[in-house]
Amino acid sequence: QRRGAISYDSSDQTALYIRMLGDVRVRSRAGFETERRGSHPYIDFRIFHSNSEIEVSVSARNVRRLLSFQRYLRSSRFFRGITVPNSSNILDDDYNGQAKCMLEKVGNWNFDIFLFDRLTNGNSLVSLTLHLFNLHGLIEHFQLDTMKLRRFLVMVQEDYHSQNPYHNAVHAADVTQAMHCYLKEPKLSKSLTPWDVLLSLIAAATHDLDHPGVNQPFLIKTNHYLATLYKNTSVLENHHWRSAVGLLRESGLFAHMSLENRQLMESQIGDLILATDISQQNEYLSMFRSHLDRGDLCLENSNHRHFILQMALKCADICNPCRTWELSKQWSEKVTEEFFHQGNCIILFVSLGDIEKKYHLGVSPLCDRQTETIANIQIGFMTYLVEPLFGEWARFSNTRLSQTMLGHLGLNKASWKGVQREQSSSGDDVDPAFEEMDSDILPQEPRLS
Repeated sequence: QRRGAISYDSSDQTALYIRMLGDVRVRSRAGFETERRGSHPYIDFRIFHSNSEIEVSVSARNVRRLLSFQRYLRSSRFFRGITVPNSSNILDDDYNGQAKCMLEKVGNWNFDIFLFDRLTNGNSLVSLTLHLFNLHGLIEHFQLDTMKLRRFLVMVQEDYHSQNPYHNAVHAADVTQAMHCYLKEPKLSKSLTPWDVLLSLIAAATHDLDHPGVNQPFLIKTNHYLATLYKNTSVLENHHWRSAVGLLRESGLFAHMSLENRQLMESQIGDLILATDISQQNEYLSMFRSHLDRGDLCLENSNHRHFILQMALKCADICNPCRTWELSKQWSEKVTEEFFHQGNCIILFVSLGDIEKKYHLGVSPLCDRQTETIANIQIGFMTYLVEPLFGEWARFSNTRLSQTMLGHLGLNKASWKGVQREQSSSGDDVDPAFEEMDSDILPQEPRLS
C-alpha cells in the first residue's frame, strides 16, 4: 500500500519501524526506558552512530525521546553541530500533511480513525480533539490557554491503557469524532451553545478514561476497590468521570473560570459520562421514547438539550456497528479480543474468562472463548442494544446521517449473519449470552421507525 513517501506491505512493518513514532523512548546506557505505549517496538539508536557518538547529554536525550525518527536525526545532528539538509524532514511533513488533509473531512461519517491514528504517531485523540476545539471556536470563546489545553489532552490520552484492544485512546478519539458528527446535525447545531459543545467534546474524549479492560460485573465479583468505592453502581463510569475531573483540575485549564462554573462543568460532564452505563440503557431509552411520543422536546430548554447530549454520547459510544463494514469489523474484532483475552490491571496475559473460571467466579456473558464467536456477539449486540437506540435517534433526527447509520447497521448485521451461517448450522439463533443478561438492561419492544 502507498503511504506518502514510503511504500510497505501490510504484513511487513519494517517501513513503519524506521520511522520512530512519537511516544517510543530512546534506549540509554542503563537499558531500555519504560515505553509509554505498548504497541510499538523498541529502537536502539546506537546502531546509527559510532562509539564516540553514543555519549550524549541528558537534556539532549530527554528531547530526543519525544521525537519522530526524522526529527531525532535532526536534533542529534544539531547537538553535534552538523548542518541538517532541508530534505531530512520530508517523511514527517508528508505524514503531517496527510493527517491535516484527513482533519479537513473530520465531519464525514466514514472517517478512518485507525488510519488517522497511524498518521499522527498514535496521537489521534490529542490531534483530533484539539482540532475540534479550534473548529468550534471554543479556545477563543472560553479564552483557553492553548498550552494548558494540549497538556490536558496529552494527560487524557496517556491515561487510556494502550494495552486494551478496545477501550483505549483510539476508541475515545472515534467516539469524539462521532460526537462531532452529531453536533453538526441540524436540530442540534442551531440550538447548542458553546458551553454545550465544550461539555460534549470533553465528555466524549474522557468517557472511558483509565478503563481497566474488564467490565463492572468482574470488578464486583473480585471485590475490586472501585466497586466498593462506588457501591457497585456505575462503577466504571463513575471512575471515568472522577478521573476526568482530576485531570481538569491538575491541568488548570479552567482555572480562570469562577468556582461556580467549574463545579457546574464537572457535574454536567459527569451526567454525560454516567449516561454511557449500558446497564442504564433501558431507562434512558424509555425516557427518550416518551419524549418523542409526546413531541415535547424543546431544545431551547437547557435540561432538554442536556438530555439529548446524553443520548448523543450514548450513540457515539456504541456506533461501531453503524460504521462501514471495514471499520465496524475491526472494532468488532477488537472488542471481542478484549472480552476473551484482556485480564485486569494486575493479572496480565490471562483472559478474563479464564480468570473467572480459575477462581470459580462464573464466566461473564460474552467472555467465554469456548462458546462465543464474534458473529454471535455482534448480532446480539446489534439486535438488543444498537438497533433500538439508533431507531429512536432516527426518529429524533431523521437526516441523511441517521439513514446512513441505519443502512450500515443493516448491512453489517446481514454480513455477520452470513459469517454465522458459515460457522454453524443454527446461524439464525439468538446469541444466548444476551438472553442471560438481566432483562432490565435490555430495551423492550425495539422500534426502528
